[in-house]
Amino acid sequence: MPIASAMGMRPDPSLVWTCPFCPLLCDDRPASATGCALAEAGLRQTAAPSGVAGAPRIDGQPATLESALAAAVQRLARSRQPLIGGWGTDVAGARALTTLAELSGACCDAAAGEPLSQSLRAQQDRGGYSTTLAEVREHADLIVVLGSGLLSRAPRWLERVLDGRTTPPQIVYLDAPGDLPDTLVRLHLLVAGKSPAAAEALAYPALATLAAQLKAARYTVLVWEPSQLGPHAALCIERLMQLIQRLNQTTRAAALPIGGGDGAMTAQYVHAWRTGLPLRSRHGPRGLEHDPLRFGAQRLLEDGAVDLLLWVASFPGLVAGGVPAATGLPRIVLGLPALAAQLGDERHTVFIPVATPGVHTDGHLFRADGVVLMPLHALQDNDLPTVGAVVEVLMQALAPGRAAA
Repeated sequence: MPIASAMGMRPDPSLVWTCPFCPLLCDDRPASATGCALAEAGLRQTAAPSGVAGAPRIDGQPATLESALAAAVQRLARSRQPLIGGWGTDVAGARALTTLAELSGACCDAAAGEPLSQSLRAQQDRGGYSTTLAEVREHADLIVVLGSGLLSRAPRWLERVLDGRTTPPQIVYLDAPGDLPDTLVRLHLLVAGKSPAAAEALAYPALATLAAQLKAARYTVLVWEPSQLGPHAALCIERLMQLIQRLNQTTRAAALPIGGGDGAMTAQYVHAWRTGLPLRSRHGPRGLEHDPLRFGAQRLLEDGAVDLLLWVASFPGLVAGGVPAATGLPRIVLGLPALAAQLGDERHTVFIPVATPGVHTDGHLFRADGVVLMPLHALQDNDLPTVGAVVEVLMQALAPGRAAA
């Protein structure tokens, strides 16, 4: 089973570089001076391993790449209902995984499947008003940030929207101490001036002040990280969109959700344009089925509804969460070498280390605002294969002669 390794080009480290480690995909600084703790940690985690640490494994034992691929093919061929999860890869990897799902009849869900699905559900039910990083930087005079955890997920987001501004926008952080959906309803009442608004203003003076700021602003942008909105994220997003709709009757407002990192948004887009439906879909005997509840990875694993898990995690952001497991469930894991330490019980597990796009190989990812497909360029020499290359070998072995993804 011949397989190509990742591209071995090493550009000048002083040149600007597109960082793949958060949804912003910052492309304005060199890798040698990112000024970002998340980027620096990502580069450390993707440093080339040595010896056994970077070797494929079968049931916990070091193996050659060829034997690991053969073991993976055998397990895929025996599976009646596989689950392809994680989807931590770039456009080329996601294209290959989508074709593999069609070939194997797999269910598909990303590691960030729940916030991804909740955001999509709100969009399907209510529509929305979105904007871009450039639009925020050029025009927003009031930015309202929900929660306080955005900086941990996208450390440079504020810098990105303030860069080059002669008059910085006003920035307000909305930390709802209680129920966020209820807080947003109260804020909407205050903005709309409905009958309970006077009582709400007395009971919640900080919200009343924010409502006045929203009505006075020329262009308001609401910013949030979908995974931090909790189990009722879809409801929160619907309330946010209703608030934005109200503001747009008299002024201008839009949303900038910053999520979909580690390849999640890219996987969602690729699967949708290849099949017509988003992730949390099943490529089954009745054709393609989409159900955001039935086909969530956690539910499928808990219900014992799948007999094999193919988990893809080539970005360091997916290392801490480890790899889902169920008793006796065969697993095929395509991940960066650092993921090997998080596998837990390795019985029934084939681990194949793969290259990280934007570090070991070129590639493409979608940025958080969804309008730009960012090119990635290799930084380090590496002899690990890409996700797309590994999946292509698996497909050729499962169905000889099938066209490439």
